[in-house]
Amino acid sequence: MTTFLLIRHGATVQLGVVISGRATGIGLSAEGRRQAADLAVRLGGMAIGAIYSSPLDRTRETAAPLARRLGLRVRTRPELVEIDYGRWTGESLEGLRTDDRWRRYNELRSRARIPGGEMMLEAQVRAVVALEALHESHPEGLVAVVSHGDVIRAALAHYAGIPLDLAHRLEIAPASVSVLELAPGGARLLALNHQGPAPLR
Repeated sequence: MTTFLLIRHGATVQLGVVISGRATGIGLSAEGRRQAADLAVRLGGMAIGAIYSSPLDRTRETAAPLARRLGLRVRTRPELVEIDYGRWTGESLEGLRTDDRWRRYNELRSRARIPGGEMMLEAQVRAVVALEALHESHPEGLVAVVSHGDVIRAALAHYAGIPLDLAHRLEIAPASVSVLELAPGGARLLALNHQGPAPLR
């Protein structure tokens, strides 16, 4: 049985204002660095055996304080990267509100493709494949995975049996921890969007 701590990266200056997507050079804001340090305290007493991260700066920076505290190396997995937002990368959320394609994307995540980018369904598949591979590599124990809000949301929707079009109902806040257990007999969601002390005793 593998227990995953699915961690969304901390805050950035673009959060809630601009679509960062896969743009490089976007690190944590001062608030995000505080959140990452707090995560290390919250989770530092847990028996985490491995830490994996999306390759983007903001996820690796979120994972780093926890890795230092535990004496572990952060290993990157390309499958955990943010959704490819294509031509929307760098666009303001306010400016997209009048775009019919943006409205369709948010209403029909299972079918809508981002212009020049990825379908959320494709992101869901790669995230689930990555978690299953990590389950094979770590069949027992606790594994931390630092990724992005919609990627975590898509993976949890799969394991919880929630249609992708309703996945937006799952809140995944910056620096939150969701706990997913994978066992030979199935999956269990043990915690969602946890923002307090260690989510497991």
